[in-house]
This record gives sequence, structure tokens and C-alpha cells, in this order.
Amino acid sequence: MKLMRPVALAALATSLTTPALAERQETIYINPFAGFQLFDDKRDLSETGTFGVGVEYRFRPHWSVEAVYSRADADRKYVAGESDFDEVRVDGTYYFAGPEAAWNPYVSLGAGHADFGLGDSISYRSAGTDHDETRVNVGTGFRYNVSDGISIRGDLREFHGIDESTFDTMVSLGLSWAFTRTVSAPAPKAPADADNDGVPDNRDQCPGTPAGASVDSRGCELDSDNDGVADSRDQCPNTPAGAEVNSRGCELDSDNDGVVNSQDQCPDTTAGATVDETGCEGITETVETIELRVQFPTNSSVIDNAYDNEIRRVADFMEEYPETTVEIAGHTDSAGEAGYNQFLSQRRAEAVAGRLTGPLGVDPDRVSAVGYGEAEPVATNDTPAGRAQNRRVEARIQVRR
Repeated sequence: MKLMRPVALAALATSLTTPALAERQETIYINPFAGFQLFDDKRDLSETGTFGVGVEYRFRPHWSVEAVYSRADADRKYVAGESDFDEVRVDGTYYFAGPEAAWNPYVSLGAGHADFGLGDSISYRSAGTDHDETRVNVGTGFRYNVSDGISIRGDLREFHGIDESTFDTMVSLGLSWAFTRTVSAPAPKAPADADNDGVPDNRDQCPGTPAGASVDSRGCELDSDNDGVADSRDQCPNTPAGAEVNSRGCELDSDNDGVVNSQDQCPDTTAGATVDETGCEGITETVETIELRVQFPTNSSVIDNAYDNEIRRVADFMEEYPETTVEIAGHTDSAGEAGYNQFLSQRRAEAVAGRLTGPLGVDPDRVSAVGYGEAEPVATNDTPAGRAQNRRVEARIQVRR
């Protein structure tokens, strides 16, 4: 009996900690049975009828736990006399079909405590007294549902006595009564989402977002151009990467000359002065445009010294005319997103300008780089040949009048 308490408690804990479903069916079976038990030869007991009853709790469609009591009066096999037999055990059962099916085959595993009341007779062919034993068992069988409340159960079970390493077999047949109830549990509450942005509060890193705003997986408003100003407040979308912006998401123009800082080659111009597109006073005129035959790897802005001879044409011209400046202009075709094309053309223009001011020795103050993306095509973008012409880098030689 001492063994039964922890086993029963473990079975109860299993049933209590099984996750609750929104609705599930629980069944309790009362299982009286009659069987025939064959004892191991070591026991000196003849085959005998066995009677018992079980209380089974089917807490899931395919799982149950059962407490069983059985007893028998067995004749001695080799000497005169008889022996009382009592056992209490707990079994866990897995059903291969749900309770609504007519046939419910199953397998089972359990353990229990058996008492062989031998009195003054011989135990295991030697003098002794009553014998208590722990037995584990494995079994298989079926349950046939005659109706919702009545079923027939057949069972074949093998027992192993741990103390004496014995093996006993029992086959039984029983009639069961079922008592079923449906357990309903409230549907789980949706996680709280105070700002109704679709991201639960426990994962929302930006609580209080405006109603209707598009947010990312962290619950923060989208910022497509990564300028630090959310799209819903950004009045200047697609600002260049790294550009300084104000609270409206627009690039800064520190000297208020109408040319944003990222394109202003002459910062701090006099207030009210007329400036050109580079932010410089006076009028800049392009006097020569040199198209540079520079090939970049796909989606790359990296070049090495392989094109220095081509770029040197610009350096030589500027050396001959020291009053000139140059704008390295990058262009792409219209394939792909316009914002990405502008970014890529800017990086490529900067790469060519870097060769010009680095290894080729042109004063950086005389060189600027501007990416125009797909904005200034020189041919149609509808043909491969036209798109190839549009993917170009130009050196625009300029003088200020």
C-alpha cells in the first residue's frame, strides 16, 4: 500500500497539469471484471479465477489512469493447502481510438503491491510466512462500446514480480459503466494591446502609436528612409541615407540658401545671396562633359585602379584649366526602385571622385559627387541598349562666372 500513494499522486498530478482545452470530454469508468490467472511455477500456486474492480479516469480522448483492486483464492500446486491473493495497482492506458469509436484497442503499463497470504504453508517451496511483493505489469486489450454508458472490456496482462523475478499472466473480461461530462474552459484572453496597433503590450516597444499608423514587429511606426522620423510625420520621404533632417523629416539647410546641406558645396553663404544648384554664389556653367567608361560590378560601387587611365582624362583637363571644378555625376537606368537607384548612383559617383582626389591628386575642394539615379536618362529605358547608355558616370567640368 505504501507504493500506491506516490503512484496515485503522480497520476493525479499528471491529470491536473495537462493543459486545458476550450472544451474536452472526461469519462469515469467503473470496471468490474473476472479473470483467470496463471502463476509462475516458483509460487507453488495453481491457475485460478481472479475477481476485481477498477476505477478509471479518462482525462483525454486517448489517455486514462486506473486504480485496480483484485483478489483470488488459489490452491497450492505441489502441497496441500491454499493461498489468499490480494493486489492493488495503478495503470496508465493509451487508447488508439477516441471514446466515440465503437472499438477502443489499448496498451497499458502499471505497478502495484501484491499480498500472497500463505499462512503456515510453504512459500516458494520453502518454509515461510505471508509474502508481500511489488509487481509491475504491461498489458493490451480492447474496449467495445455497447452504448454511451456501457462497454465490454477484454484484457491480457503480464506481471513481473520484482522481489523474486517471477512472471504471472492474467486474462480477464469485464463489463464497464461510463459516467461522462464535457468540460468547458473560457477561451484564452487575447493579450492586451492598449494602442490597437496589432502588437501586444508585452512586446510593444513603442506604446501609444497613433491610430491607424503602420508599425513593425516591435510596435514602432515605420521609417522607410531611416531618417529617424516616422512615415506618418515625414514630409520628405526618401531622404538620402545619413542626411541630417529636421522634425518633419526634411534635410537641413543651415544657411537658408535653398540648397540642402548634403548638396551644398558652399555652406554659410551670405543671407539673401543668389546661389546656384550647388549652393554657391554666382553662376556655375558646365563647359565640358566627359563620359567615363567605368564598369561597376552588379549592385556594387567598388572600383580599383583599373580605370585610373580613363579617369586621368578629367585630372589632365583640370590641370590644364585650374579655374575649373568638376561634378562627378552618377546615373542608372530605371530598373529597380528609384530610391535605391539614387543611392547606388551616389555611391558610384563618390567612388570615381575618390580615385580623382586620391591617387590622381586633384584638390578635393574642386571635386563634388552627385547621384542622379534614373532622373536624367539619355536614351530609352525600354530596350537593353538604351538602358546600357543610361548606366553611366559623367565628369561635368564647370567654371564659375
